[in-house]
Amino acid sequence: MSDDVPKITPSYGYGDLTDLIRRMTGDEKHEVSAHSTLDVLWVLYDSVLRVNPASLEDPMRDRLVVSKGHGPMALYAVLAAKGMVDVDELTSYGRYDSPFGWHPDRLRIGAVEVSSGSLGHGLAIAVGVAYGLRVSGIASPRVFCLLGDGELDEGSVHEAIALAGRLRLDSLTAVVIDNESSTHGWPGGIASRFEVEGWRGVTVDGRDHQQLSNALNGDPPLHKGVPRVVVCELAPGGVHQSSPDELRQP
Repeated sequence: MSDDVPKITPSYGYGDLTDLIRRMTGDEKHEVSAHSTLDVLWVLYDSVLRVNPASLEDPMRDRLVVSKGHGPMALYAVLAAKGMVDVDELTSYGRYDSPFGWHPDRLRIGAVEVSSGSLGHGLAIAVGVAYGLRVSGIASPRVFCLLGDGELDEGSVHEAIALAGRLRLDSLTAVVIDNESSTHGWPGGIASRFEVEGWRGVTVDGRDHQQLSNALNGDPPLHKGVPRVVVCELAPGGVHQSSPDELRQP
C-alpha cells in the first residue's frame, strides 16, 4: 500500500462480532452461512489484507472477492469492526434503503470489491482481477476469493481453477469454507481438485485463528507462479456446534 496511507486503529474486536451481528435482524435465511465465514473474514481483515478505511481506492491495496455473498452479516460485522462501514447503520439491514442488503453491493459499500451472492461467479472474477493487475504492472497486491464448498458444483469454478493454474497467478489465493455442503464431495479432498491444476493447497481448521493466519499469510511459503488454495474445514454437517454466544477467542 502507499506509504502515506494512515494506519487505522479499530474500536471493536473479535469478541464484539456477535453483538454487531445481532444488530442485523429481518427475514434472513442464511444466518448459518454467515457464521460459517465469520472466523475467516475476521482473520483476513485483522492480520492478512493490506486494506483499511483510508485505502479503499488505493491501487496497491489487497483485494477480497466474496463469492460466498449470501448471508453477508458476518462480512458487514467485520467491516463495521474495522471502521469500514458505519456501525450505527447495521440496524437498517435488509431495508429497501439500506446499504446492507442480503447480498453485498459494491455500489453501496465502498469496502466491497464485487457485488456477489450468485454462486459460482466469484473465483472467475478474482482470476480476472489478479490477471488485470499483472498486465497493468501492479505486482504487489494479493487477491483473495472466499468461496463455499458447494460452489465447487458449478462448472464456472472449475474453469477458473484451470485458468488460474495455466496463467500462474501466484498473487491469487482461494479460500474455501468446507462445511460439507457440496452435492457429491471430492475424493481426496477439496485441495486436491486445485492441486491437479497447478495450485498449492493447505487444509486448516476453519475456526483456528492461528492456523488461518499462518496459511493465509503464506505458510507453507508462497511459490512463484503457483496460486494457493486454503481449505477451511468446519464441524461435520456444515454447522458449527457452538452457538454464536460461544464464539471462542483466537
